[in-house]
Amino acid sequence: MPKKPPKKPTAKKKAAPAPDTGMEAAMRQFEEMLVSNELVTKGDLNALMTSLMSPSVSDGLNDAEADARGEAQQLAFDAMEAGSAAQARKLAKRALRVDPDCVDALVVLADLDAHTPWERLEALQKAVAAGERSLGETFIRENTGHFWLMLDTRPIMRAMEQLAQQLRGQGIRLDAIRIYERMLELNPNDNQGVRDPLLGLYLETGDLKGAGRLLKRYKKDASANFAWARVLERFLTGTHDEASTALKQARRANKHVELYLTARKTLPKHLPEMYSLGSDEEAVLCLNCLSGAWAAHQEAVFWLLDQLAADGVQPVPSKTALKSIPAAGKTVQ
Repeated sequence: MPKKPPKKPTAKKKAAPAPDTGMEAAMRQFEEMLVSNELVTKGDLNALMTSLMSPSVSDGLNDAEADARGEAQQLAFDAMEAGSAAQARKLAKRALRVDPDCVDALVVLADLDAHTPWERLEALQKAVAAGERSLGETFIRENTGHFWLMLDTRPIMRAMEQLAQQLRGQGIRLDAIRIYERMLELNPNDNQGVRDPLLGLYLETGDLKGAGRLLKRYKKDASANFAWARVLERFLTGTHDEASTALKQARRANKHVELYLTARKTLPKHLPEMYSLGSDEEAVLCLNCLSGAWAAHQEAVFWLLDQLAADGVQPVPSKTALKSIPAAGKTVQ
């Protein structure tokens, strides 16, 4: 005889979920860092401590709203780490059903579903707008100056960086500059390194005052990007003696940059994933930020070639050198 189906248990009312406090949200994100393959940096630890001690966006939400945002963010993290485009798309769409303003999910879909640069640009603009709505004007105003050290702010900061990169790649330089400037207002510590492409854009558009301010603001920056930008900035201001001095310092900082600028070395097809100060990889990343600036000022390239000749180096023809310098943001992929 067939067995009777088991008797269904009496339904019990589910207890309301405990509110997701700022501490719980920060700890959950920190756990994500620990189980991922990424290095947990001192900045990440500072972000965790700041998030634990600072007001959270979720503090102004009811329990259901806070839970929805937390669930959507977790789905977005899963989408970012998904093994296939189909799985990433599925998870991102699930996140947006839970929270339509989940920034990281919107960025995932921008990368997956945009068929043209302009479609991706529009999608990233929507992601940044969603982030502004999600954080709210009051939170942004009260926490301007230490973004990134608050984990709630990282999605919009990531989206802003990608939007600025997209604008820069499409030649919409002034809009890219405004976004980079806003990012430095929000986070003067510049954990994302946006001062590097911003410096290149200042020089490319002839904004020497902006370049000078940035060089002074981050005067302790020992990167090749700042060293070689200082050479160009000094040359364009007409102080050629100071440009010559800056050139000597830039060569000490990274000798490989000059090889690419003067066509004695060919740029690789892809950006390096890691670099060390003074390395060839750092030079490639430097050119990715400064190539447009040098290409926009041919007289500076001619001057650089003259410096080589004065040092006894037989430079390549000037036309060859100029052709070797790609447009900003299009150095390598």
